[in-house]
Amino acid sequence: MHFELDQRFAAPVDVVADAFCDPGFYEALAELPKLGRPEVLGRDEEGDRVVMRVRYRFTGDLSSAARAVLDPAKLTWVEEAVHDRATRRVAFTLHPDHYSDRFSSHGTYQFSAAPDDPAATDRFASGEVKVRAPLVGSAVERAIVSGLKEHLGDEVDLLERWLSARG
Repeated sequence: MHFELDQRFAAPVDVVADAFCDPGFYEALAELPKLGRPEVLGRDEEGDRVVMRVRYRFTGDLSSAARAVLDPAKLTWVEEAVHDRATRRVAFTLHPDHYSDRFSSHGTYQFSAAPDDPAATDRFASGEVKVRAPLVGSAVERAIVSGLKEHLGDEVDLLERWLSARG
C-alpha cells in the first residue's frame, strides 16, 4: 500500500533536518503513544551522510483480525534511515525483527524550506507498506499506514516542543 503525507514544522529547514539526526530527539519520541521508547542502535556520519538505526516496538492496540496473524509482543523493527544533509532527503527501510517474510516497508522523506514562510519546514513523506497475510493483509496494511500517519503527525508537535526546550 502506497502512502504520502505532507506536514509543516514551525522551525527552519536545517534545524528540523538536523534534529532527525540527533539521538536525543529519538529519546523524546518515547512520549508518543503506540510506540515504546525508541532505542538508537547506531549513528554513523560521513560528510553530509548520516545513517541512523533505531529500534521501535509497537505498543498500541491491534484489531482481532491483526492479532490472529501477528503476536503483539513480536512487533519490533529497526528503522534504517539514510539522511543526506546536502539534499535534506531521507531514505528509510524498516527491518522487522520478526515476520520478515510477511512485512516490508520503505520510503523517503524530503525536508524543504516552506515557500511561504522561511522560518518553517515542509516534510513530504512517501513510501510503501506491504503485509503478506491471507485475507487480512490489506486490512493490516491500512492499519499500519493509519498508525504511521498518526505517528508522523504527532512528531510535528513533539519536535517543535523538543526544539523549544533546547533553546
